[in-house]
Amino acid sequence: MSLFARPEYVSEATLFIEQLKLAKPTLEAEQRQGRGLLWDHPQSIKEQSEFKAATVAQKPYVYFNPNTP
Repeated sequence: MSLFARPEYVSEATLFIEQLKLAKPTLEAEQRQGRGLLWDHPQSIKEQSEFKAATVAQKPYVYFNPNTP
C-alpha cells in the first residue's frame, strides 16, 4: 500500500446512479431503446448530399453590413 493512498472517493451523483441501477436493472436497456426511437436512424447518403447541396454559403463576417453608414 502506498504511503499517499487515499480512500476511493465516490460522488453523491455516482452513488445515486448506482443505487438507481440496482433498484431498476432494466434501466440501461430502456434508455438504449428510447435512444433508438429518437436518434439511431439509418443514414441515407443521397439525403445527406442533397442537404449539403441545399445549404447557403455564409458570408465571412455576418455582423458587417457594407450598406450601412
